[in-house]
Amino acid sequence: MEPENDTRISEFLLLGFSEDPELQPVLFGLFLSMHLTTVLGNLLIILATISDSHLHTPMYFFLSNLSFSDICLVSTTVPKMLVNVQTQSKAISYAGCITQMYFFILFTGLESFLLTVMAYDRFVAICHPLHYMVIMNSRLCVLLVLVSWIMSVLSSSLESLMVLPLSFCTDLEIPHFFCELNQIIHLACSDTFLNDMVMYFSAILLGGVSLTGILYSYSKIVSSIRAISSAKGKSKAFSTCASHLSAVSLFYCTILGVYLSSAATHNSHSSTPASVMYTVVTPMLNPFIYSLRNKDIKRALKQFFRGKQ
Repeated sequence: MEPENDTRISEFLLLGFSEDPELQPVLFGLFLSMHLTTVLGNLLIILATISDSHLHTPMYFFLSNLSFSDICLVSTTVPKMLVNVQTQSKAISYAGCITQMYFFILFTGLESFLLTVMAYDRFVAICHPLHYMVIMNSRLCVLLVLVSWIMSVLSSSLESLMVLPLSFCTDLEIPHFFCELNQIIHLACSDTFLNDMVMYFSAILLGGVSLTGILYSYSKIVSSIRAISSAKGKSKAFSTCASHLSAVSLFYCTILGVYLSSAATHNSHSSTPASVMYTVVTPMLNPFIYSLRNKDIKRALKQFFRGKQ
């Protein structure tokens, strides 16, 4: 029997990770702790950069924007999952699903663009140190962040609006813990050729441009570091971009791993646990990556808490 079309659906069902009742408290506690850690850690980064005038530099301006993006990214998906686990419900409204998908695409794209902008900042700092403050002036920094927001909003709006005309079958189960664009398109009964083309084109264009920009910046950085004669100079130059390189590797390796593995196995269920890496774990680890070896951030946080006492 053919599934019935229904263009006036009211909700989708998020299957999540497991239906085992014994695992639900574990999942709730695990994701609640990761969400709180992410929000607190990134909020501290933002407060540190705002409160300390020594951190009013392009690098920390971009870092505070990245922290804000991390908070928004994890808050787009995890709270709804926690509510569903706590209420033992899988439902998410149609409007809620489209809204969640919109903001997820937006902040994932923003994360990618900001990492590219930060790579360019490190490129200028290492390859053109004498002209750094002239090139990376406040006007350019604001413009780069603004362009990142505009590109992310346009991409997210286009892909989300193209979902609205789709009609869906009676099978509305999403094998994920959030409304992911690819999963929603696959549930549609109507023709999704144009949606697939736009989705893949956006991923290749925006993701490809971002990754190419990062790789180009670091190829120039590596060349400049190799040209430094002293070992101390090389170590200092590398340390200025080590944190960012770690964040870039974690973000892109996990997101590419998820989509390449799901494409190879054609199993959407297997990508669900792996998706946690770039949607939850990466935003949670970013504050640790940028602060553990960063004396400026540590000093700013100490001064901030001393001032509150």
